[in-house]
Order: sequence, then C-alpha cells, then structure tokens
Amino acid sequence: QVQLQESGPGLVKPSQTLSLTCTVSGGSITDSNYAWNWIRQPPGKGLEWMGVIGYDGSTYYSPSLKSRTSISRDTSLSQFSLRLSSVTPEDTAVYYCVRQRYLRPVDWGQGTQVTVSS
Repeated sequence: QVQLQESGPGLVKPSQTLSLTCTVSGGSITDSNYAWNWIRQPPGKGLEWMGVIGYDGSTYYSPSLKSRTSISRDTSLSQFSLRLSSVTPEDTAVYYCVRQRYLRPVDWGQGTQVTVSS
C-alpha cells in the first residue's frame, strides 16, 4: 500500500518561493507504471493540476503556472518536490501530491495547507 506525505511550511510570505516535499513509502518513484503529480485546491475553488514528474524524471507543467513552477525528485530518499516562485495570496491552497497511473490519479497524500500572507 503506497503512502504519500506532503511536508513543508504552512505559511509563506508574498514574493517568496513555496517549497513542498512529498515522501513516498510503499512504492518506487522510478516505477514505470506511475507518474507523480502536484495538485492544489484554493479555498472555495476546484482542484488545479500544477505539474507532474515521470518515472524517468521528465516534467510537465500547467501552462498557467509553468513560468513559476519546478518539480524535482530525489530517488535515494523516495521524494519529489515542488517549488513555486513569486507567490501571491492567490496561491493560498491545500496542496496535494498524487500518484497517477494511466493518466488517472490513484493515490493521494492527505494534503497540506499553505497560506501566503505577510
């Protein structure tokens, strides 16, 4: 049973960079059957896909966030990470890491609240 756990600061100041890490247990982030996503949900809004890192380290980002987003991984720690630069209060959201198979989300972390505020 795979488990995903997000970690990182819950409060970030405007214009700074938001950094989150997802630690994966019970599965390998280099397994070719899966890809690893970041998805967020702002308060009162729907889910927003941010980007994905594949089993081979390839990355793809939402066009609307591409200029500010970076996803990386550390295979030795079984972790993948999100960096979102130049944050504003509109980036306040619950952030989820999600395992994907055949283009469908199959496993979710519990989510972590990030608030952007001075």
